[in-house]
Amino acid sequence: MPELLEFEEPVGVLLKEIEALSMLPQTPERQKSIESLRRRAEEIRIEIFQTLTPWQRVLVARHPNRPNTLDYVERLFTDVDELHGDRRFADDHALVAGMACYKGQPIAFVGHQKGRDTKQKIFRNFGYARPEGYRKALRVMRMAEKFSRPIAVFVDTPAAYPGMESEERGVAEAIALNLREMIMIEVPIIVIVCGEGGSGGALGIAIGDRVMMQEFSVYSVIPPEGCAAILWRDANKKVEAANALKITAPTWLRSAWSTTSSRNRPAARTTTTTPPPRWWIRRCRSPSIAAAR
Repeated sequence: MPELLEFEEPVGVLLKEIEALSMLPQTPERQKSIESLRRRAEEIRIEIFQTLTPWQRVLVARHPNRPNTLDYVERLFTDVDELHGDRRFADDHALVAGMACYKGQPIAFVGHQKGRDTKQKIFRNFGYARPEGYRKALRVMRMAEKFSRPIAVFVDTPAAYPGMESEERGVAEAIALNLREMIMIEVPIIVIVCGEGGSGGALGIAIGDRVMMQEFSVYSVIPPEGCAAILWRDANKKVEAANALKITAPTWLRSAWSTTSSRNRPAARTTTTTPPPRWWIRRCRSPSIAAAR
């Protein structure tokens, strides 16, 4: 049974019933019961995801089984060649970048990578990019500009890494430089917030000609827990903070400072490791690349 969030409990009850029935000898009547339960579970899931609160959307954006950048790269692009290192200090595994082809068109890609299991999360630093990650991203973007390649950016990070060594190596300067340089890059930059867009860590690679958000992603200047700790000195007020921050895709779409678009993603695919179908992402990306030109 897939990992479920607390508000998906009604779905979990039905999935347990399906699992129990599947372990029994199969008969036509039992198979009909299983199919009926599956349809009911799907209906309940859709109803739940149509009425999510901002905090529940944060939980969905942080779901451990949510697809990461490399999941999208594997399914969208061909001839993938990941590039490493910032040519100054080291390679940051929390931020991946490289060259590839999209439907025969040469492109560059940049994105955060959180990791899946404990070992991967430690290797990827839980998606918290260090200064060398942002410098690597800028190096790849400049290379893409030199060879006239559009740039695809996938944003999914809680924030930039706040550790002492990150500060010593100039994380604020690295992010600020990216903001300035990305504004002036002359090739199309298409940004998709595909999970958690947190603080300057997200903004450091998210300046683009087209900025899109998945329906169940979030984009915020600060995580709700941090906002609650600052405003109310109580991190437990994270639900109130999520409401106040206006961080969800529908809110951004209605805002005067709106993202370009918000893409509805099938509810059943928001918390699984399988990214949306290729046609769904291509429908979003192809017109955006053409329009950005």
